[in-house]
Amino acid sequence: MQRHIKPNHTTSAAIELHAEVKGVGFPILCLHGHPGSAGCMSVFTEHLSQRFQTIAPDLRGYGNSRTRRDFHMQDHIHDLESLLDRYGVEQCLLLGWSLGGILALELALSNPQRFTGLILIASAARPRSNHPPVSWQDLLFTGICSILNRLRPGWQWNIETFGKRSLFRYLLQRHQPIAYQYIAQEAMGAYLKTSGPARRALSAALEAGYNRLPDLEQIQCPSLVLAGEADRHINRASSEETARHLGNCQWQCYPNTAHLFPWEVPEQVLRDIDQWLMAQ
Repeated sequence: MQRHIKPNHTTSAAIELHAEVKGVGFPILCLHGHPGSAGCMSVFTEHLSQRFQTIAPDLRGYGNSRTRRDFHMQDHIHDLESLLDRYGVEQCLLLGWSLGGILALELALSNPQRFTGLILIASAARPRSNHPPVSWQDLLFTGICSILNRLRPGWQWNIETFGKRSLFRYLLQRHQPIAYQYIAQEAMGAYLKTSGPARRALSAALEAGYNRLPDLEQIQCPSLVLAGEADRHINRASSEETARHLGNCQWQCYPNTAHLFPWEVPEQVLRDIDQWLMAQ
């Protein structure tokens, strides 16, 4: 059955999102995943803002876009459209990581004339996961690793002793200091600032199911879909399936990486994005 984010009669008014804006030039709207924040997109924005204007918002209920009220996933779309209006953006590129990629698809489907290109990072129009059950040991080692990593980012002893035995083993394949430095600098704070309403909105959407594959033929703009070979959160197969259904799409999969592959192989990912952008 086809399921997607639908307007709801209880959908609330758009809120003013906190956003990090960098650079000048043609705009790129950069959308983070769950849990996440604008800062988690720095791996993209620090580089892309040298040639483009990057707009990276905290989605509703994340980071500094605070809310205490429950909301629906459709509210994210209204917020983002309002954000673009606030900055006077008539056309832009979309770049979305995980949940951000799903929202990028929704934006491209709702107003195709506004978006000139689509970059999906570890995302899919029909996302599927093969994440194993989480044990108490997983939670314990993840907590210890996160605390030590915050105190000493990228400490190899912590990575070997706790990181490889924690839930990070499902988010990463290359347990190298660079990825753990990003986790310390961006991910831990974003996790702590992710609100209950944001978690409930995502859970409700996942329980309802999500499938936009039949609608992807409506997206005519050039697309780039990037995936990690060992991604367990939104697996490689579902990302590749999305790429096949997009008409004008380039597909790239990175071996020995997982859901956080932009933090595992950032130079390679940015190089591939640059090459795609230059070809448009």
